Amino acid sequence: MMQLQVLLVAGTHGNEINGIWLFDEWEKSSFLINTHGIKTCKIIGNPEAKKAGTRYIHNDLNRSFKEESYLTNSLSNFEGTRANELVKLYGASGKNPCQIVLDFHTTTAAMGSCLVVYGRRNADLALASLIQNKLGLPIYLHESDQRETGFLVESWPCGLVIEIGPIGQGLLNSEIILQTKLILESVMEQIHQVKNLNLFFPDKLIVHRHIKSIDFPRDEEGNIDGYVHPLRQSKDWQPLKKNDELFCKLNGELIRFEEDEPYIPVFINEAAYVEKNISMSFTKKELWDFRKQWRQSLIDLVRQK
Repeated sequence: MMQLQVLLVAGTHGNEINGIWLFDEWEKSSFLINTHGIKTCKIIGNPEAKKAGTRYIHNDLNRSFKEESYLTNSLSNFEGTRANELVKLYGASGKNPCQIVLDFHTTTAAMGSCLVVYGRRNADLALASLIQNKLGLPIYLHESDQRETGFLVESWPCGLVIEIGPIGQGLLNSEIILQTKLILESVMEQIHQVKNLNLFFPDKLIVHRHIKSIDFPRDEEGNIDGYVHPLRQSKDWQPLKKNDELFCKLNGELIRFEEDEPYIPVFINEAAYVEKNISMSFTKKELWDFRKQWRQSLIDLVRQK
């Protein structure tokens, strides 16, 4: 049986430092985190951005795992080069192959702790369902957004993003660190259970499916001329009703939610998304039946021969 290996990534964005700090402490004491006997590789995703104290050097690393980025292998695009390097080193067919990747992030938005899943890969949904069943974490299903592609976890057979917030960029916070440790150990425990076929999958999975992202109000020159309304700030995961306030301007003008669907906003006023022209994303809460093929895909991946 091929030995399972899990890739653990912190610092995909160089100014998200809580996971990096936890990994550094873990290096000093190998018994700090219980991986339940599962072999791991832990890395800093973007070490140059970490040194610079910035999100990235040339491009967002977590949008660089796509073919055109791999082909741009030059000093003018550090993140494209780094993405290519990581896949060659740790991809399923790499020099030190990993079958599962966990990518740890923090956010300035009031998201609490949550999982982000990209698309509907069977093994991803199975692993996410185990974590939701154990810890009760919400799952943000990001799909059908052609503006946002090239995510790190998509380059591995199975992968989850763990988002924890709110926390300012470049700051350490005890609660964020402890949440990161808890989720990491919980995921490793569940993978161990899958490996030993001692597992319990839930009958249902709750997902918040991405619908669309919206920009801030802007003037004729493209400058932001309104801000997130106080009633919306830090209200991630709370359903919107028609005519709820979204934005306000200094002249008193209000911009309201005009949809008939009770969408649920996430990543409200995330600092790193301003450059992407995103003020928040709308999701639709859905209850899915657990599917047998999800279970089998994860078991086959973890126990592959």
